[in-house]
Amino acid sequence: MAADLDVVNLFIIAGGTLAIPILAFVASFLLWPSALIRVYYWYWRRTLGLQVRYADCGGYRFCFAYRGKPGTRPSILMLHGFSAHKDTWLTVVKYLPKHLHIVCVDMPGHEGTTRTNAEDYSIQGQVRRIHQFVETVRLNRKPFHVVGTSMGGNVAGVYAACFPSDICSITLISPDGQSVCLSVCLSDLQHSDYSLNIPLIPTTPEEMEDMFRLCSHVRFRIPQQILQGLVDVRQPHNTFYEEVFMEIVAEPSRYALQEHLHLIKAPLQVIWGKKDQVVDVSGAAVIAEVLPGCRVDLLENCGHSVAMERPSRTAKLILEFIILQQDARGESKIS
Repeated sequence: MAADLDVVNLFIIAGGTLAIPILAFVASFLLWPSALIRVYYWYWRRTLGLQVRYADCGGYRFCFAYRGKPGTRPSILMLHGFSAHKDTWLTVVKYLPKHLHIVCVDMPGHEGTTRTNAEDYSIQGQVRRIHQFVETVRLNRKPFHVVGTSMGGNVAGVYAACFPSDICSITLISPDGQSVCLSVCLSDLQHSDYSLNIPLIPTTPEEMEDMFRLCSHVRFRIPQQILQGLVDVRQPHNTFYEEVFMEIVAEPSRYALQEHLHLIKAPLQVIWGKKDQVVDVSGAAVIAEVLPGCRVDLLENCGHSVAMERPSRTAKLILEFIILQQDARGESKIS
């Protein structure tokens, strides 16, 4: 859900490796922190070899970043969480082999993907749109591995249940969509008669800092200018985020994953931070009870934003799981 926890690296990367004069850097940091954040993501995509493309289908446009080409190994589709974007995955992609075909797509309405209406923002609506994307870019010419975190995990699980022939294996990271793991935000919303004071939609630097504390067990010291820049980047989209949030906490989206678990046939991996304050880690046990053959990896001293707090470990676990499944199918190993 929190896409920007890695901004603490902003100073080192933007100030130490980008070819801009120090005075211009300082000026941009103080006066236009939101612009600097955009430059940060652009720089990291370029450094990691990802290219941004658009896929159009019937007047609907998807924005995605990709690296590598389809081959004998399964492609990896990565679905981000609520109010995030495709660049959420940069920290994990950094630790994945460059020869793998990786696709990170902006979820419906997020970042560069078309913004339509509430029908597309429910979990089932997002599943339909992601399937549309998969068919448009022909990602399902052979079964692929899907990774989803939080809201994206809910979508990934339901997708695997609804379109089993597309999927060879699945990784769910702290997924929502289960009755036992109602988020802190949903509880707060219910107690406030559904007034839209949602901790995951900050409107001030102070609220942004509070969101980081909620989403991450690791405590970062983030300068005020960066917090303000993150607020400035998100502020124009807050009405949209509110609409999406109300859709994913409403019936039937709220329990979509739990209701579809028994339909998942592909090998499943679950990764969860033991200190998750947003979606309770007890959800991992619920998944394992329904699908006893699934692999569960619980991470110590890690909160909800697993990809940001433990990117190297996350990449390693995903890769190990893919290799294990390829070995089981007698396919070529990933070097």
